[in-house]
Amino acid sequence: MAFLSIQSVSKSFRTDGVETEVLTPLSLDIDRGELVTFLGPSGCGKTTLMRMVGGLESVEAGRITLDGVTLGPPDRRRGMVFQSYAAFPWLTVRGNIAFGLKYRTDLTNAEKTAITDRYLDMVGLKAFADQYTNRISGGMRQRVAIARTLASDPDVLLMDEPFGALDALTREHLQQQLLGINEAEQKTTIFVTHDVEEAILLAHRVVIFSARPAQILSVVDIGAGLGTQRDEALRQSAAFQSLRHEIQDTIRVEYARAREAEEAHAV
Repeated sequence: MAFLSIQSVSKSFRTDGVETEVLTPLSLDIDRGELVTFLGPSGCGKTTLMRMVGGLESVEAGRITLDGVTLGPPDRRRGMVFQSYAAFPWLTVRGNIAFGLKYRTDLTNAEKTAITDRYLDMVGLKAFADQYTNRISGGMRQRVAIARTLASDPDVLLMDEPFGALDALTREHLQQQLLGINEAEQKTTIFVTHDVEEAILLAHRVVIFSARPAQILSVVDIGAGLGTQRDEALRQSAAFQSLRHEIQDTIRVEYARAREAEEAHAV
């Protein structure tokens, strides 16, 4: 049995009496410790699916299970990191990271401090521990959000374009940090992105979605082609570029098909 299993899930939204199908029934199994990236045209439904896994959107049909248990509303087993810099400005960096531990009755204060220090160090913010988050950069605030989520020890990490608003160099830095965290933590992760290179660099597998209503066009096993060692030099390799072209071609064809369908519908 897969650790995280999405089983024949579908979703529609109703606006002003008009029902829009967002997800056709689709299924996907994700192994424990696997990092899977969701890639597809804007508005295709990949973020909706991730939010359903997180419990932020209801499951209309089908079911989603974690370690065999059907998921419902949000709980501590699932941690989410969004594109916006979700840090509490009235707390320091340390206070933000420790926030998720505040109500953990199974931990002593000493254990909470040790966990906070561990993640401060892991995301490279030890020197900024006592700074308020409105005094640090956007990239640092995003590291705070990642560390705070990891400190709460979720079984599944859900990341919705967390590096999308960052400059290129900060984005590359955080990509490498996430790779290091994934290697150290072995967290089961769903990472939504529009960036093909980012999807390939980070993932064990890339899931490519069609235009709305979303269905899975293909699942690309990145590990089989690139192995497990990932760094910036890998981007220049022939194997990486071959995968990039293959995935971009798939998305390009789907984008053209979706545009044709929209134009035909408008007529």
